[in-house]
Amino acid sequence: MKQREMFLQADAALRSVIDQITPEQLDQRAPAEWSQKANPTLRDILADHAEDEAWLPAVLAGRTIDEVGDAYKGDLLGEDPIGNYDRINEATTKVVTGDLDPNKVVHLSYGDYSLGEALQHTALYRAFQAWSIAHHIGLDYSLPDELVENLWEQIAPDIEMWRGFGVFPPEVPVPADANREVQLLGKAGYWRE
Repeated sequence: MKQREMFLQADAALRSVIDQITPEQLDQRAPAEWSQKANPTLRDILADHAEDEAWLPAVLAGRTIDEVGDAYKGDLLGEDPIGNYDRINEATTKVVTGDLDPNKVVHLSYGDYSLGEALQHTALYRAFQAWSIAHHIGLDYSLPDELVENLWEQIAPDIEMWRGFGVFPPEVPVPADANREVQLLGKAGYWRE
């Protein structure tokens, strides 16, 4: 399942960036557009990702938001934000690498989709967040080549549709000799030098 492969690549990319956030950086301001919370910090963004990770096994099992209730609300990060995120991530990775039916219908907050599509949607978000967070905290970071190629194959053909849904900002021009990653980031509206 190509969507699972891309999800696992994007999820690993995001975790690799999160694992480089220092305790001091957790209080750093994050861009307002990354969160629905006013004046978000990197810890708030990490908390959002932890909740997203925690929910995914229930989603893939076919459970609805009403069935899950508030099980994953509240502070999932505790006194060890990075460590607790990693533990939640490991549990989700175990589920995603298990025996999954890509055609099973799952229930997202914005509609019902096949499990494969749900993994693809989630991968898209995680991949670009990995790049954005890395650059926000000053890491010299590039998305893995295999992930870039999967994003080109699975996301780029429909990028204008996604942009119409408000997922991506306007396209950003990139240098004519830009590599595949930079071309993709420009097309998705994320590129900045």
